[in-house]
Amino acid sequence: MRLRPQKVADMIQRELSELLRREVRDPRVGMVTLTSVDVSPDFSHAKVLFTCLDPAHVEEAGRGLQRAAGFLRSQLARRLKLYATPELRFEYDESIERGDRLHRLIDSVRAKS
Repeated sequence: MRLRPQKVADMIQRELSELLRREVRDPRVGMVTLTSVDVSPDFSHAKVLFTCLDPAHVEEAGRGLQRAAGFLRSQLARRLKLYATPELRFEYDESIERGDRLHRLIDSVRAKS
């Protein structure tokens, strides 16, 4: 049975969210939300996008996630029966922040007119 990259990405996001919530004890990743996972076509790499409640906490959270990447990958290998477990790369998802900034900009233009 062949799995599509999007289906694998969804499974990885679900499992990673659960692992972060239950297994990772690093306080730097406590307030992290995973927004999406993008898996390469050969399943060798997965880009995991995350966001934080506090924008000042982003760099610290990124370091915590990178530090936990090996543990998270090994746990994924146990939970998901894949031929190869992708290497995890965590990146901050700026889309929410950018959307909020655009929303505020539009509101300020409307208030002036």
